[in-house]
Amino acid sequence: MAARRIDEDVPAAVRGVLEELLDERLRECAALDATFGVDLAERVADFALNGGKRLRAQFLWWGLRACGGGSGASTADTALRLAAGLELIQTCALVHDDVMDDSPVRRGRPALHVALGARHGGGGPFGRAAAVLAGDLALSWADDVAAEAWDAAVVTGDVRARVRSLWRAMRTEMVAGQYLDLHGQVTGSRAMSAAIRTATLKSALYSVERPLALGAALAGADDRTNGALCSAGRCAGIAFQLRDDLLGIFGDPRTTGKPSGEDVRDGKPTYLTALARARAEVSGDRAAAALLDSSLGNPALSEEGLERVREVLVETGARDLVEAKIQRLVAVAHRHLASVPLLPQAEGRLRELLGAVAAVRVPPSVHAARAGRGGQQNAGRGARAGEGPAGSAFREETTV
Repeated sequence: MAARRIDEDVPAAVRGVLEELLDERLRECAALDATFGVDLAERVADFALNGGKRLRAQFLWWGLRACGGGSGASTADTALRLAAGLELIQTCALVHDDVMDDSPVRRGRPALHVALGARHGGGGPFGRAAAVLAGDLALSWADDVAAEAWDAAVVTGDVRARVRSLWRAMRTEMVAGQYLDLHGQVTGSRAMSAAIRTATLKSALYSVERPLALGAALAGADDRTNGALCSAGRCAGIAFQLRDDLLGIFGDPRTTGKPSGEDVRDGKPTYLTALARARAEVSGDRAAAALLDSSLGNPALSEEGLERVREVLVETGARDLVEAKIQRLVAVAHRHLASVPLLPQAEGRLRELLGAVAAVRVPPSVHAARAGRGGQQNAGRGARAGEGPAGSAFREETTV
Protein backbone atom coordinates (compact mmCIF):
# COMPACT_ATOMS: atom_id res chain seq x y z
CA MET A 1 0.00 0.00 0.00
CA ALA A 2 1.31 3.47 -0.90
CA ALA A 3 2.49 5.58 2.02
CA ARG A 4 0.31 8.55 1.08
CA ARG A 5 -2.77 6.38 1.12
CA ILE A 6 -1.83 5.06 4.55
CA ASP A 7 -1.25 8.63 5.74
CA GLU A 8 -4.89 9.42 5.01
CA ASP A 9 -6.19 6.89 7.55
CA VAL A 10 -3.59 4.98 9.52
CA PRO A 11 -6.08 3.14 11.80
CA ALA A 12 -7.98 1.86 8.75
CA ALA A 13 -4.77 0.70 7.06
CA VAL A 14 -3.67 -1.14 10.21
CA ARG A 15 -7.10 -2.70 10.61
CA GLY A 16 -6.94 -3.98 7.02
CA VAL A 17 -3.61 -5.69 7.66
CA LEU A 18 -4.84 -7.00 11.00
CA GLU A 19 -7.95 -8.50 9.38
CA GLU A 20 -5.80 -10.28 6.81
CA LEU A 21 -3.42 -11.66 9.42
CA LEU A 22 -6.20 -12.72 11.77
CA ASP A 23 -8.16 -14.45 9.02
CA GLU A 24 -5.18 -16.73 8.52
CA ARG A 25 -4.87 -17.39 12.26
CA LEU A 26 -8.57 -18.09 12.62
CA ARG A 27 -8.49 -20.65 9.83
CA GLU A 28 -5.59 -22.39 11.53
CA CYS A 29 -7.41 -22.43 14.88
CA ALA A 30 -10.67 -23.68 13.35
CA ALA A 31 -8.80 -26.50 11.66
CA LEU A 32 -7.13 -27.37 14.95
CA ASP A 33 -10.39 -27.52 16.93
CA ALA A 34 -13.79 -25.99 16.21
CA THR A 35 -14.63 -25.25 19.86
CA PHE A 36 -11.29 -23.57 20.48
CA GLY A 37 -11.66 -21.61 17.26
CA VAL A 38 -15.13 -20.26 18.09
CA ASP A 39 -14.84 -19.81 21.86
CA LEU A 40 -11.36 -18.34 22.14
CA ALA A 41 -9.68 -17.49 18.84
CA GLU A 42 -12.66 -15.64 17.40
CA ARG A 43 -13.10 -13.65 20.60
CA VAL A 44 -9.45 -12.62 20.60
CA ALA A 45 -9.74 -11.52 16.97
CA ASP A 46 -12.94 -9.60 17.68
CA PHE A 47 -11.32 -7.82 20.63
CA ALA A 48 -8.29 -6.82 18.56
CA LEU A 49 -10.35 -5.61 15.60
CA ASN A 50 -13.14 -3.75 17.37
CA GLY A 51 -12.52 -0.89 19.75
CA GLY A 52 -9.50 1.20 20.58
CA LYS A 53 -7.95 4.12 18.73
CA ARG A 54 -4.86 2.35 17.37
CA LEU A 55 -2.72 4.95 19.15
CA ARG A 56 0.36 2.73 19.40
CA ALA A 57 0.07 1.85 15.74
CA GLN A 58 -0.24 5.52 14.84
CA PHE A 59 2.82 6.45 16.89
CA LEU A 60 4.84 3.78 15.08
CA TRP A 61 3.68 4.96 11.65
CA TRP A 62 4.16 8.68 12.22
CA GLY A 63 7.51 8.08 13.91
CA LEU A 64 8.55 6.32 10.71
CA ARG A 65 7.17 9.07 8.49
CA ALA A 66 8.60 11.92 10.58
CA CYS A 67 12.06 10.44 10.09
CA GLY A 68 11.60 10.24 6.31
CA GLY A 69 10.72 6.53 6.09
CA GLY A 70 7.80 4.62 4.65
CA SER A 71 8.01 5.73 1.03
CA GLY A 72 9.04 2.26 -0.09
CA ALA A 73 6.34 -0.41 -0.28
CA SER A 74 8.41 -2.94 1.66
CA THR A 75 9.10 -0.64 4.59
CA ALA A 76 5.48 0.52 4.70
CA ASP A 77 4.29 -3.10 4.76
CA THR A 78 6.75 -3.95 7.54
CA ALA A 79 5.54 -0.96 9.57
CA LEU A 80 1.89 -1.93 9.17
CA ARG A 81 2.60 -5.50 10.21
CA LEU A 82 4.51 -4.38 13.29
CA ALA A 83 1.65 -2.00 14.06
CA ALA A 84 -0.77 -4.92 13.81
CA GLY A 85 1.48 -6.79 16.23
CA LEU A 86 1.25 -3.87 18.66
CA GLU A 87 -2.54 -4.11 18.53
CA LEU A 88 -2.31 -7.78 19.47
CA ILE A 89 0.03 -7.02 22.38
CA GLN A 90 -2.48 -4.42 23.50
CA THR A 91 -5.19 -7.07 23.33
CA CYS A 92 -3.12 -9.33 25.57
CA ALA A 93 -2.42 -6.51 28.02
CA LEU A 94 -6.04 -5.40 28.34
CA VAL A 95 -7.46 -8.91 28.66
CA HIS A 96 -4.95 -9.84 31.36
CA ASP A 97 -5.35 -6.47 33.08
CA ASP A 98 -9.10 -7.00 33.37
CA VAL A 99 -8.55 -10.44 34.87
CA MET A 100 -6.03 -9.15 37.42
CA ASP A 101 -8.28 -6.23 38.40
CA ASP A 102 -11.49 -8.27 38.10
CA SER A 103 -12.90 -5.45 35.97
CA PRO A 104 -16.39 -6.28 34.68
CA VAL A 105 -16.43 -3.85 31.74
CA ARG A 106 -14.09 -2.99 28.90
CA ARG A 107 -14.87 -0.58 26.07
CA GLY A 108 -18.45 -0.33 27.19
CA ARG A 109 -19.20 -4.06 27.05
CA PRO A 110 -18.51 -7.09 29.27
CA ALA A 111 -14.82 -7.77 29.76
CA LEU A 112 -13.58 -10.89 28.02
CA HIS A 113 -13.34 -12.99 31.17
CA VAL A 114 -16.92 -12.05 32.04
CA ALA A 115 -18.17 -12.94 28.56
CA LEU A 116 -16.30 -16.26 28.57
CA GLY A 117 -17.63 -17.13 32.02
CA ALA A 118 -21.20 -16.41 30.95
CA ARG A 119 -20.94 -18.43 27.74
CA HIS A 120 -20.59 -21.82 29.42
CA GLY A 121 -22.02 -21.03 32.84
CA GLY A 122 -18.63 -21.70 34.36
CA GLY A 123 -18.74 -18.48 36.31
CA GLY A 124 -15.73 -16.51 37.47
CA PRO A 125 -13.02 -19.21 37.74
CA PHE A 126 -13.63 -20.57 34.23
CA GLY A 127 -13.91 -17.13 32.68
CA ARG A 128 -10.72 -15.86 34.28
CA ALA A 129 -8.73 -18.96 33.37
CA ALA A 130 -9.99 -18.89 29.79
CA ALA A 131 -9.19 -15.17 29.50
CA VAL A 132 -5.60 -15.83 30.59
CA LEU A 133 -5.34 -18.27 27.70
CA ALA A 134 -6.92 -15.71 25.38
CA GLY A 135 -4.29 -13.15 26.35
CA ASP A 136 -1.55 -15.72 25.84
CA LEU A 137 -2.92 -16.47 22.38
CA ALA A 138 -2.93 -12.77 21.46
CA LEU A 139 0.68 -12.41 22.61
CA SER A 140 1.82 -15.47 20.64
CA TRP A 141 0.11 -14.08 17.53
CA ALA A 142 1.79 -10.72 18.11
CA ASP A 143 5.24 -12.30 18.22
CA ASP A 144 4.51 -14.38 15.13
CA VAL A 145 3.39 -11.30 13.22
CA ALA A 146 6.44 -9.31 14.32
CA ALA A 147 8.87 -12.10 13.44
CA GLU A 148 7.36 -12.45 9.98
CA ALA A 149 7.48 -8.66 9.51
CA TRP A 150 11.15 -8.12 10.24
CA ASP A 151 12.23 -11.35 8.54
CA ALA A 152 10.61 -10.15 5.31
CA ALA A 153 11.75 -6.53 5.67
CA VAL A 154 14.17 -5.15 3.10
CA VAL A 155 16.39 -3.38 5.64
CA THR A 156 19.97 -3.59 6.84
CA GLY A 157 21.02 -6.04 9.49
CA ASP A 158 21.56 -3.20 11.96
CA VAL A 159 17.99 -1.93 11.50
CA ARG A 160 16.56 -5.43 11.87
CA ALA A 161 18.57 -6.01 15.06
CA ARG A 162 17.48 -2.66 16.47
CA VAL A 163 13.80 -3.36 15.80
CA ARG A 164 14.00 -6.79 17.37
CA SER A 165 15.79 -5.40 20.43
CA LEU A 166 13.09 -2.74 20.89
CA TRP A 167 10.34 -5.33 20.57
CA ARG A 168 11.92 -7.57 23.20
CA ALA A 169 12.44 -4.67 25.58
CA MET A 170 8.86 -3.47 25.15
CA ARG A 171 7.33 -6.83 26.07
CA THR A 172 9.45 -7.12 29.22
CA GLU A 173 8.77 -3.53 30.26
CA MET A 174 5.04 -4.04 29.87
CA VAL A 175 5.09 -7.09 32.17
CA ALA A 176 7.34 -5.29 34.67
CA GLY A 177 4.91 -2.37 34.80
CA GLN A 178 1.95 -4.66 35.37
CA TYR A 179 3.82 -6.46 38.14
CA LEU A 180 4.78 -3.21 39.88
CA ASP A 181 1.12 -2.21 39.69
CA LEU A 182 0.12 -5.43 41.47
CA HIS A 183 3.03 -5.13 43.91
CA GLY A 184 1.97 -1.61 44.82
CA GLN A 185 -1.55 -2.82 45.57
CA VAL A 186 -0.53 -5.70 47.82
CA THR A 187 2.12 -3.68 49.70
CA GLY A 188 -0.04 -0.56 50.00
CA SER A 189 2.69 1.58 48.44
CA ARG A 190 2.01 5.32 48.67
CA ALA A 191 5.35 6.58 47.29
CA MET A 192 5.08 9.06 44.42
CA SER A 193 8.40 7.92 42.96
CA ALA A 194 7.10 4.33 42.78
CA ALA A 195 3.88 5.54 41.14
CA ILE A 196 5.84 7.38 38.43
CA ARG A 197 8.12 4.37 37.92
CA THR A 198 5.09 2.13 37.45
CA ALA A 199 3.50 4.65 35.07
CA THR A 200 6.72 4.80 33.04
CA LEU A 201 6.96 1.05 32.60
CA LYS A 202 3.26 0.28 32.34
CA SER A 203 2.21 3.05 29.97
CA ALA A 204 4.86 5.57 28.90
CA LEU A 205 7.32 3.12 27.34
CA TYR A 206 4.88 0.60 25.95
CA SER A 207 2.20 3.02 24.77
CA VAL A 208 4.21 5.87 23.26
CA GLU A 209 8.00 5.74 23.47
CA ARG A 210 8.63 2.23 22.12
CA PRO A 211 6.17 2.54 19.21
CA LEU A 212 7.84 5.83 18.24
CA ALA A 213 11.26 4.20 18.54
CA LEU A 214 10.16 1.28 16.36
CA GLY A 215 9.10 3.70 13.62
CA ALA A 216 12.31 5.68 13.91
CA ALA A 217 14.36 2.47 13.79
CA LEU A 218 12.64 1.32 10.60
CA ALA A 219 13.43 4.72 9.06
CA GLY A 220 17.09 4.41 10.02
CA ALA A 221 16.98 7.54 12.20
CA ASP A 222 20.22 8.75 13.80
CA ASP A 223 20.80 8.65 17.54
CA ARG A 224 19.98 12.31 18.09
CA THR A 225 16.64 12.10 16.31
CA ASN A 226 15.80 8.83 18.00
CA GLY A 227 16.67 10.33 21.39
CA ALA A 228 14.42 13.33 20.85
CA LEU A 229 11.50 11.15 19.77
CA CYS A 230 11.97 8.79 22.70
CA SER A 231 12.15 11.64 25.19
CA ALA A 232 9.02 13.19 23.71
CA GLY A 233 7.29 9.83 23.84
CA ARG A 234 8.18 9.16 27.44
CA CYS A 235 6.96 12.57 28.61
CA ALA A 236 3.68 12.19 26.72
CA GLY A 237 3.36 8.59 27.87
CA ILE A 238 3.58 9.54 31.54
CA ALA A 239 1.07 12.34 30.88
CA PHE A 240 -1.17 9.70 29.31
CA GLN A 241 -1.07 7.57 32.46
CA LEU A 242 -1.66 10.57 34.71
CA ARG A 243 -4.70 11.46 32.59
CA ASP A 244 -5.90 7.87 32.88
CA ASP A 245 -5.56 8.13 36.67
CA LEU A 246 -7.74 11.24 36.69
CA LEU A 247 -10.33 9.63 34.44
CA GLY A 248 -10.29 6.51 36.59
CA ILE A 249 -11.88 8.40 39.45
CA PHE A 250 -13.35 11.56 37.93
CA GLY A 251 -14.30 10.23 34.48
CA ASP A 252 -17.77 9.40 33.19
CA PRO A 253 -18.10 5.62 32.63
CA ARG A 254 -20.24 6.34 29.57
CA THR A 255 -17.19 8.00 28.03
CA THR A 256 -14.34 5.94 29.47
CA GLY A 257 -16.07 2.59 28.96
CA LYS A 258 -15.15 1.36 32.45
CA PRO A 259 -16.46 1.90 36.00
CA SER A 260 -15.34 4.97 37.94
CA GLY A 261 -13.41 4.48 41.17
CA GLU A 262 -11.95 1.04 40.46
CA ASP A 263 -8.40 2.27 41.06
CA VAL A 264 -9.34 3.45 44.55
CA ARG A 265 -11.16 0.28 45.51
CA ASP A 266 -8.32 -1.84 44.11
CA GLY A 267 -5.74 0.24 45.97
CA LYS A 268 -3.71 1.02 42.85
CA PRO A 269 -0.60 3.08 43.64
CA THR A 270 -1.40 6.06 41.40
CA TYR A 271 0.52 9.32 41.45
CA LEU A 272 -2.77 11.16 42.02
CA THR A 273 -3.57 9.46 45.32
CA ALA A 274 0.08 9.39 46.45
CA LEU A 275 0.28 13.15 45.90
CA ALA A 276 -2.95 13.76 47.80
CA ARG A 277 -1.70 11.62 50.70
CA ALA A 278 1.62 13.48 50.83
CA ARG A 279 -0.02 16.90 50.73
CA ALA A 280 -2.45 15.93 53.49
CA GLU A 281 0.51 14.95 55.66
CA VAL A 282 2.47 18.12 54.91
CA SER A 283 -0.52 20.33 55.72
CA GLY A 284 -1.32 18.40 58.88
CA ASP A 285 -4.74 17.33 57.61
CA ARG A 286 -4.94 14.07 59.54
CA ALA A 287 -8.59 13.51 58.64
CA ALA A 288 -7.85 13.59 54.91
CA ALA A 289 -4.85 11.29 55.32
CA ALA A 290 -6.86 8.85 57.40
CA LEU A 291 -9.70 8.86 54.90
CA LEU A 292 -7.34 8.02 52.06
CA ASP A 293 -5.66 5.28 54.10
CA SER A 294 -8.99 3.64 54.94
CA SER A 295 -10.44 4.00 51.43
CA LEU A 296 -7.59 2.91 49.19
CA GLY A 297 -7.78 -0.82 48.68
CA ASN A 298 -11.23 -1.13 50.24
CA PRO A 299 -13.33 -3.17 47.76
CA ALA A 300 -16.49 -2.45 49.77
CA LEU A 301 -16.07 1.33 49.55
CA SER A 302 -19.51 2.86 49.01
CA GLU A 303 -20.37 5.47 46.40
CA GLU A 304 -20.60 8.01 49.22
CA GLY A 305 -17.12 7.00 50.39
CA LEU A 306 -15.80 7.28 46.87
CA GLU A 307 -17.28 10.76 46.55
CA ARG A 308 -15.50 11.78 49.74
CA VAL A 309 -12.21 10.54 48.27
CA ARG A 310 -12.87 12.71 45.23
CA GLU A 311 -13.43 15.68 47.53
CA VAL A 312 -10.10 15.05 49.29
CA LEU A 313 -8.28 14.82 45.94
CA VAL A 314 -9.71 18.23 45.09
CA GLU A 315 -9.30 19.84 48.52
CA THR A 316 -5.63 18.84 48.86
CA GLY A 317 -4.93 20.35 45.46
CA ALA A 318 -3.80 17.00 44.06
CA ARG A 319 -6.22 17.04 41.14
CA ASP A 320 -5.14 20.50 39.98
CA LEU A 321 -1.45 19.70 40.43
CA VAL A 322 -1.72 16.52 38.39
CA GLU A 323 -3.55 18.44 35.67
CA ALA A 324 -0.77 21.04 35.66
CA LYS A 325 1.90 18.35 35.46
CA ILE A 326 0.13 16.78 32.48
CA GLN A 327 0.20 20.14 30.73
CA ARG A 328 3.90 20.63 31.46
CA LEU A 329 4.87 17.13 30.35
CA VAL A 330 3.08 17.54 27.03
CA ALA A 331 4.73 20.95 26.53
CA VAL A 332 8.14 19.34 27.13
CA ALA A 333 7.25 16.56 24.69
CA HIS A 334 6.48 19.14 22.02
CA ARG A 335 9.76 20.90 22.71
CA HIS A 336 11.65 17.66 22.11
CA LEU A 337 9.97 17.28 18.73
CA ALA A 338 11.00 20.81 17.81
CA SER A 339 14.63 20.10 18.67
CA VAL A 340 15.37 17.90 15.64
CA PRO A 341 14.57 18.16 11.93
CA LEU A 342 11.48 16.12 11.10
CA LEU A 343 9.24 16.08 8.04
CA PRO A 344 6.69 18.87 8.70
CA GLN A 345 3.45 17.04 7.91
CA ALA A 346 4.41 13.98 9.95
CA GLU A 347 5.67 16.16 12.79
CA GLY A 348 2.31 17.89 12.86
CA ARG A 349 0.53 14.56 13.16
CA LEU A 350 2.86 13.54 15.97
CA ARG A 351 2.08 16.76 17.82
CA GLU A 352 -1.62 16.01 17.53
CA LEU A 353 -1.11 12.48 18.85
CA LEU A 354 1.10 13.58 21.76
CA GLY A 355 -1.61 15.98 22.84
CA ALA A 356 -4.43 13.54 22.19
CA VAL A 357 -3.10 10.78 24.46
CA ALA A 358 -3.15 13.20 27.39
CA ALA A 359 -6.21 15.20 26.26
CA VAL A 360 -4.06 18.33 25.97
CA ARG A 361 -3.63 20.82 23.15
CA VAL A 362 -0.51 23.02 23.10
CA PRO A 363 -0.84 26.02 20.72
CA PRO A 364 1.68 26.17 17.83
CA SER A 365 3.01 29.48 19.15
CA VAL A 366 4.06 27.72 22.35
CA HIS A 367 5.95 25.05 20.38
CA ALA A 368 7.87 27.67 18.45
CA ALA A 369 8.68 29.77 21.49
CA ARG A 370 9.89 26.84 23.53
CA ALA A 371 11.90 25.40 20.64
CA GLY A 372 13.60 28.75 20.15
CA ARG A 373 14.72 28.87 23.78
CA GLY A 374 17.15 25.97 23.65
CA GLY A 375 15.35 23.00 22.15
CA GLN A 376 18.45 22.04 20.14
CA GLN A 377 20.60 22.10 23.26
CA ASN A 378 18.13 19.98 25.23
CA ALA A 379 17.95 17.33 22.54
CA GLY A 380 21.68 16.79 22.60
CA ARG A 381 21.46 15.65 26.21
CA GLY A 382 18.62 13.24 25.51
CA ALA A 383 20.25 10.88 23.05
CA ARG A 384 19.11 7.93 25.08
CA ALA A 385 15.53 7.49 26.21
CA GLY A 386 14.92 8.62 29.77
CA GLU A 387 18.09 10.76 30.02
CA GLY A 388 18.66 14.49 29.72
CA PRO A 389 15.69 16.85 29.87
CA ALA A 390 13.16 14.05 29.97
CA GLY A 391 14.80 12.69 33.10
CA SER A 392 14.64 16.14 34.67
CA ALA A 393 10.93 16.33 33.89
CA PHE A 394 10.35 12.98 35.58
CA ARG A 395 12.25 14.07 38.70
CA GLU A 396 10.06 17.16 38.85
CA GLU A 397 6.98 14.92 38.76
CA THR A 398 8.07 13.13 41.94
CA THR A 399 8.07 16.27 44.08
CA VAL A 400 5.14 17.61 46.06
